[in-house]
Amino acid sequence: MNASVMLLLPILIPTACGIIAGLVPVFRKDETRRLLVLAALACTLAAAFLAAFTDGTALALLTIAPGMELRLAPDDVTRLFAAVISVMWLMSGIFSREYMKHEGHRSRYDCFFLMSEGAMLGVAFAGNYVTMYLFFEWMTLLSLPMVLHSQTKDAIHAGIKYLLYSFAGAFAGLMGIPFLLKYGTTLNFIPGGVLDPALTEGNEGLLLGVAFAVILGFGAKAGIYPLHAWLPAAHPEAPAPASAVLSGVITKAGVIAVIRVVYYLFGMNFLSGTWVQTVLLSIALLTILMGSAMAFQEKLLKKRLAYSTVSQVSYILFGLLLMNANALTGSFLHVLCHSIAKDGLFLCAGAIIYRTGRKNVDELTGIGKEMPVTLWCFTLCSLALIGIPPMCGFMSKWYLAIGSLDSGIPVISWLGPAILLISALLTAGYLLPVVIRGFFPGEGFDYGSLTKKEPNGWMLVPLVLLALLAAFTIWPQPFTELAERVAAALM
Repeated sequence: MNASVMLLLPILIPTACGIIAGLVPVFRKDETRRLLVLAALACTLAAAFLAAFTDGTALALLTIAPGMELRLAPDDVTRLFAAVISVMWLMSGIFSREYMKHEGHRSRYDCFFLMSEGAMLGVAFAGNYVTMYLFFEWMTLLSLPMVLHSQTKDAIHAGIKYLLYSFAGAFAGLMGIPFLLKYGTTLNFIPGGVLDPALTEGNEGLLLGVAFAVILGFGAKAGIYPLHAWLPAAHPEAPAPASAVLSGVITKAGVIAVIRVVYYLFGMNFLSGTWVQTVLLSIALLTILMGSAMAFQEKLLKKRLAYSTVSQVSYILFGLLLMNANALTGSFLHVLCHSIAKDGLFLCAGAIIYRTGRKNVDELTGIGKEMPVTLWCFTLCSLALIGIPPMCGFMSKWYLAIGSLDSGIPVISWLGPAILLISALLTAGYLLPVVIRGFFPGEGFDYGSLTKKEPNGWMLVPLVLLALLAAFTIWPQPFTELAERVAAALM
């Protein structure tokens, strides 16, 4: 097979299988469709890895207008995110096989679940601004039905909020295309940026304003303040496996877009040291602190995890916007750590809801006696996200703190590490009480009424695999080396 054609497979396989799952009558039978979904996810994982490592290969799909074409071109950033997307989607898909039995409209869910993965991989494999933007919008539309799935009043409200925030952010992101066509040399992703110095001279103020709007707009998908409100609204309403990919993976579409805008379009040299960098860093720190504080006081478990995502994804944005090697390494480490841990936490929450119906943190006292394996998985993922040394979460925050201190940016250089520390303490404050009360309910607890409520293997296998991945980060060297390699490609 032609190497360039292989770039299409990670996008086409889940998209085609999603359409088949939703429209072909024979696949509307639950067992047949579930086999199709699992086969599609496994094939997509293999295709994504093969396509991501086709070095120096690009595929031009369609020319829309002069200077605007649909183009796929993998690089180091693609490889990192393709791995995260395909592995986490597979874990959530395995979990869905059992979990979705208590939900209606299962064929519709499977259809959009698979097609969303195809669109998300399209964002990762995009070789230029136009392609990334189109897949970004397509991914929003395809993931919307997962938020709307239950069709309750709250779900519809959450879906509308998700759509409005996403479209508002993407509209701001769209602004960059005409300006880069006018002041840049190409819309293809070029390390270092595409701005033409001769055309840029005298128009720096205008382009900085455009860059600010574009980065903030794409940051909406990553939950950056003040465009974060869709996250705590959408996650509690979506089915748990959909919440897992929304939080652990789809938010990373905003991260990918910010990487491309900062390092491949406007360029680090153009943005570094400007008001744009300072203001966006300040917003990222505000988001980190605010998200952690909101999670700390939230009583609904899935909503608590959603506010946690608001905070944790801005760790990644903070490192990207510091624009130095240590901070970038921390950002890419946190991409891996957050995806593993947060997918695991949401799936654990889903298993608890599925087996007990309990949704509030206050109802989880003693849950470790009923579902010990599930709560152990929750514990390991929590420790990774908190950053207990020497797990991956600690290493990512360490690199972010060092990157902040090395930046030399007034106030930000010392305020960054302080807020990272406060946020880590708040993260422990909203995750560890679930573990402690779950395993140690106290003397007044009625032990006699306990029954084992562990979910079956289809739900436990992805929980255990994600927990083992989280535990493996106690040897962070492989993750650190990968993050350093991707960071070096941007510098």
